[in-house]
Amino acid sequence: MTGYHTYQSCIEACLKCAAICNHCASSCTEEEDVKMMARCIQLDMECAAICYASAQLMSLGSDKAKEICRICADICEACAAECEKHAQHGMDHCRECAEACRKCAEECRKIAA
Repeated sequence: MTGYHTYQSCIEACLKCAAICNHCASSCTEEEDVKMMARCIQLDMECAAICYASAQLMSLGSDKAKEICRICADICEACAAECEKHAQHGMDHCRECAEACRKCAEECRKIAA
């Protein structure tokens, strides 16, 4: 049976990504132009949700792990692309989030392959 030890690296990347996405979403609400950050906040929340779900299903050894990791990677890549736009304007929380999302997407793609 596959489970935590099989997926450990991906589980850890997902949990880190979820935590950083939550931090980014929260930090975005503190920005001067919150409306401008709406898409970023939405993707941060979606990404955190799918990352937590992916980590949980992998740790359970779910036969749907590959499928959810494929979806997780797609959402992480979308979140990274949005965060990168704001990182270019000096928003460090978005830069950190984009990096975590890219790493998570990379780990999830390995599982989904």
